[in-house]
Amino acid sequence: MALGHIAELQQTLSAYLKPADLARIDDAFHLAEEAHRGQFRKSGEPYISHPIAVAEILSQWQLDAQTLIAALLHDVVEDTHVSKEEITVKFGKSVADLVDGVSKLDRLEFQTQQDAQAENFRKMLLAMARDVRVILIKLADRLHNMRTLEAVPAEKRRRIARETIDIYGPIANRLGLDSIYRELQELSFQFLFPLRFAVLSKALKVARGSRRELIARVLKAIKKQLDEAGVKQQVVGREKHLYSIYEKMVEKRLTFSQVLDIYGFRVIVDDIPACYLALGALHALYKPVPGKFKDYIAIPKSNGYQSLHTTLIGPFGTPIEIQIRTWGMHRIAESGVASHWLYKDGKEKFSDVQQRTTKWLQSLLELQNMSGDSAEFLEHVKVDLFPDDVYVFTPAGKILALPRGATPVDFAYAVHTDIGNRCVAAKINGDLVPLRTELKNGDRVEIVTASHAHPNPIWLSYLKTGKARSQIRHFLKTVHNEESSELGERLLSQALRALESTVDALTPEQWERVVRDSGARSRAEILADIGLGKRHAAIVARQLISGDETRHDTKPQGSIVVRGSEGMAVQFAKCCHPIPGDSIIGFIKKGQGLVVHIHDCPTAFRARSDPERWLDLEWGTDTEKMFQVSLRVTAANQRGVLAKVASAIADAGSNIDNLSLDEERGMYSTMHFALEVTTRDHLAQVMRRVRAIPAVVRITRVKE
Repeated sequence: MALGHIAELQQTLSAYLKPADLARIDDAFHLAEEAHRGQFRKSGEPYISHPIAVAEILSQWQLDAQTLIAALLHDVVEDTHVSKEEITVKFGKSVADLVDGVSKLDRLEFQTQQDAQAENFRKMLLAMARDVRVILIKLADRLHNMRTLEAVPAEKRRRIARETIDIYGPIANRLGLDSIYRELQELSFQFLFPLRFAVLSKALKVARGSRRELIARVLKAIKKQLDEAGVKQQVVGREKHLYSIYEKMVEKRLTFSQVLDIYGFRVIVDDIPACYLALGALHALYKPVPGKFKDYIAIPKSNGYQSLHTTLIGPFGTPIEIQIRTWGMHRIAESGVASHWLYKDGKEKFSDVQQRTTKWLQSLLELQNMSGDSAEFLEHVKVDLFPDDVYVFTPAGKILALPRGATPVDFAYAVHTDIGNRCVAAKINGDLVPLRTELKNGDRVEIVTASHAHPNPIWLSYLKTGKARSQIRHFLKTVHNEESSELGERLLSQALRALESTVDALTPEQWERVVRDSGARSRAEILADIGLGKRHAAIVARQLISGDETRHDTKPQGSIVVRGSEGMAVQFAKCCHPIPGDSIIGFIKKGQGLVVHIHDCPTAFRARSDPERWLDLEWGTDTEKMFQVSLRVTAANQRGVLAKVASAIADAGSNIDNLSLDEERGMYSTMHFALEVTTRDHLAQVMRRVRAIPAVVRITRVKE
């Protein structure tokens, strides 16, 4: 049976490959057949039937001999005794690299299935960034596996189908491989929700019969209208895919009977002017639905897709979706990046698709450099895999495509990383807007920057693009590590003082020994771990001096000086809001660094179960930062009293961060202020000013 399949494949390939290439493909088949001999698929078929089927799918795009050889061999390294080196010797380095890019990482050990999956995707996507043929082989491999998924146990079916609809389908869409994208979606839907799939399939068959006359009538009317307008065309009716109907039902909470536009029409013409001429003729035939027209010819999708989309109200009030495109656009819509191989005579037309794909693949490499691990990398890629829906303009008039729901911060990072990092405000169509504002089609976006600005962690809660997320996380991680290293060095200095030593007195040999024994990568990592609470400063100090963790004959360590300018490595507790002048203690919170509390803070008192993590702190003399503090003010219910209190606070040189009022009860009301002050003395000045107002009867600082 395998010989029959390979003969059919050879016949297909002989139409466009040279005899020498066909001979190499035949050699690859024999190597794969021998390597997989005795192996069978879950369906009971010989395993060799799978790589042949993958090669057959790729032959539809007329891919080169190297890709087809790699397709036949894509499982031999993973599942048989054949090595990458053997493939390199017989078929060359390019083929071996393609096989390696498709192979999984089963030989490595991972803590969880999720870690293994994330690392597999990271490796595959990075190989794809170097050579897009890797993902074409992988998509063909996944498509054949999905076509034969019935033989797999139910739980594994669901896992593979979920993985396909979340990752492989969107990648196919991103590369413009529409036919594979749709089939992967349909098959995933079938295995994820078999009952829903069966019910909708039955309903669609019934609808197809009842609407056959309507479809024929509309098709005839469209052809007649375009012929009269002098537009040479081919018109085909197309049934919407089951999964897209299901998505619409879920998104808009509709029953199947309420989804009227389950059929559409595609008009294919000779050139771009004919597209717009056809659009005008069809709008004269049936009334267009306002807001349902999209011009993807003037502004192509990021995967190179071009067409005019319009929705018309047809006979009996039925909505009709129509796509209008040229033959060249149709080829790109069907085969996307694979059109590079399939239609070599149209290189100029397809160069734009290649450029867009190359740009996206390069962005994957940037994401990899920014991401800390495979799971984070996969998360960023997933964000970017969904279709671009919003098109906005830079001040210079350049168009940028961003995901639906994107914000000015996403826009800023799309323009340049430095603009994103220094973003402080944004203007949309000339008006200042909040940075979390969702962009809309046609918006003209301008970013206001400042040299001192830096990314805000809050941005991560509303960003939509993987690039923006990865850049911000990379920046915060870098800054956090630097600040944690500085704090760690101060904590270590304190611990070493208790052992009558200093950081300067340590030798490189002592550091090398501790770095080696602890499994850390560097001295900076150990210091950062101390600052983040992942290592005890006292234990590291004892290791540095004597290598003995168990020695406890140390003197009191003294206090750590807090200046308030340490950044993210030092946090001030929200429960008690310590300010310079307060007596303070610190708690090393794992992964977050030093958290500062007032000495008598009830929350801190309840958490003192691990004395080694608590440190005595003292304020530095050079604190210039403004610190938040809470005040409760009770005043008589008089007109203008709130304005007087706010004015007194401002006169004392303090800012009001937040204000809330209790419901009025009788003669008095209570106001809660969150203020910014520099020290306890500054706070005392503020309180004296407020207390001097005759209407104020009580003012207290709230510490919990």
